[in-house]
Amino acid sequence: MTVRRLPHILAFLALPTLWGCSNSGADAPPPPSAQAQAAIKDEGGAHRDALGRAIDRLFDNDAVGRTDALVVMKRGSVIAERYGEGVSARTPLQGWAMGQCVTALMIGQLVSDGRLRLNESAPVPAWQRPGDPRGEITLKQLLQMRSGLRHSETGDATSGEIARQSDRIRMLFLDGRDDMAAYAEAQPLEAPAGQVFENSSASAVILSDLAARVLSPDSDPGRRRRAVEDYLDNRVLDPLGLKTMRVEYDRSGTMIGAAMVDASARDWANLGEFLRHNGSVKGAQILPRRWVQFMLAPSPRNPGYGAGVWLNRAEPGENARLYPGTAKSDVFACLGEHGQYVIGSPSQLLTVVRLGASEARQEQALHYELGALLALFPSN
Repeated sequence: MTVRRLPHILAFLALPTLWGCSNSGADAPPPPSAQAQAAIKDEGGAHRDALGRAIDRLFDNDAVGRTDALVVMKRGSVIAERYGEGVSARTPLQGWAMGQCVTALMIGQLVSDGRLRLNESAPVPAWQRPGDPRGEITLKQLLQMRSGLRHSETGDATSGEIARQSDRIRMLFLDGRDDMAAYAEAQPLEAPAGQVFENSSASAVILSDLAARVLSPDSDPGRRRRAVEDYLDNRVLDPLGLKTMRVEYDRSGTMIGAAMVDASARDWANLGEFLRHNGSVKGAQILPRRWVQFMLAPSPRNPGYGAGVWLNRAEPGENARLYPGTAKSDVFACLGEHGQYVIGSPSQLLTVVRLGASEARQEQALHYELGALLALFPSN
């Protein structure tokens, strides 16, 4: 009797296991979409399905906003690439404040050429009058956003007039738009030069003006623009292979180095690769290695910022712009408003670009998802 019942008892005992398998299948994450699978050319050490799901999450419009382009490079090759509707690998896309990285590269070439000096007073004529404390501001302090000049990047959200309270908006789009450098350079000091970090689009505009002053023989807007265009093309964009990158100029002929720079996602990725390789392209040193090392070294007043580049060196907290405590400490990024990212991770041999349009409520989710994507890849 016992023998005859044994198969039934064994089958009954197996039911919890079967149920567990069934529940496990129900809880398993969904497979990546066909678009995500097609985007992956090489896993680069990540789990393929996990990478595909991460790509899908970055194209979730409701959660993170509209993603126009995502490019992942590993060891210098594109391993994953996906675009939004109407966008291709050649479509120039706005980088917003990521243009500050480009401005810092141009200034680096001018310093290398001996046309500007890093530790000397920035040659702004209005600051050179006797007794003007702004004459103490150095080029280095401008690059590290510690000039001390009065500036409000975002404005006071409680005022109800954010646009008019924000110096960035006023400089780029309102009363400062025709001569942005004049607006930025007219601001008084609110702190001693070099002592306080202040996220400031004005710094890059002042740097762009200084480039025009040393490259152009006079103040004619057309000649200023042409001089900077030629130098930027010959010394930065062409050597880096950034064929789609374009910058805009204001009516005074000043490069809008704080915001108005666009390029294809692949060219933004090549910019990240250039920084990851310390200023070289295919073994050729385009910019002095020490300059890129300076750009990627922490500012004395903010360890989370270098020179034109954000760093993963800040303490964890609300002011950290990257991923302290979770990502590698050598991670850096060029960041732009509305969710523009060029992220480099030297220890992972990785560069990640995301371009699109995210609202303020979506930017935190986007930031988290990009951090989760980085975490999929091992160190090398």
